[in-house]
Amino acid sequence: MFQTIIGAVSSFMYSKLLVIILIGAGLYFTIRTRFPQVRLFERACESVMEKPDDKEAISSFQALMVSTASRVGTGNIVGVSSAICIGGFGSVFWMWVIAIIGSASALIESTLAQIYKKKGEDGKCYGGPAYYIEAALHCRPLAIVFCIAMILTYAFGFNMLASYNLQSTFSGQPFYNAEITPWIIGGILALVTGWCLLGGGNRIVKVTSTLVPFMGIVYILISLLVVVLNLSLIHISE
Repeated sequence: MFQTIIGAVSSFMYSKLLVIILIGAGLYFTIRTRFPQVRLFERACESVMEKPDDKEAISSFQALMVSTASRVGTGNIVGVSSAICIGGFGSVFWMWVIAIIGSASALIESTLAQIYKKKGEDGKCYGGPAYYIEAALHCRPLAIVFCIAMILTYAFGFNMLASYNLQSTFSGQPFYNAEITPWIIGGILALVTGWCLLGGGNRIVKVTSTLVPFMGIVYILISLLVVVLNLSLIHISE
């Protein structure tokens, strides 16, 4: 029964409600901000290479890598491959379209985070959706609900799914043991994650800014390798 309820809610959210809201909001913000995807593209590329005045501050490139770290992986590999299997290769085009439209929403989210960020007692700035939900909408209960949802999502849903997908990729290897290998991989992930988190924000930034570019390059190279190894399965229609 529990599985049926979760499946029904998930199906409604991901196939109907969220699709309408995300596309609608993306189109609205795109028009309202005068197509920033095109108008500010050159400026965005220049900003990536800008260096902060404060040597201890996070650079634009490091901030981009931290953001990319939460996207490249589960979404790009598992999500995209699943979409292609279900909807065919044409789904790639629509993913591009939605990504371009959705970038306007991402711009608005980042802008609001900067406008309503606060400085803590340690001198560092803190911000994000919970902050501008409370400050702009004057709705602290909604901000609390958002925080709880994010804690549950990243502590259990997102990270557990990512770790499961990681260990399942080894299931086809000769050394894989269903009773032992997942525990070993989980333990290694826990140690690495704990080492990063205990080092604070600066350590997380340094690790991601080093790992993510390498991860992205490897991802592209492996994708090309898969295409080359399966050239016989590629048919070009005239």
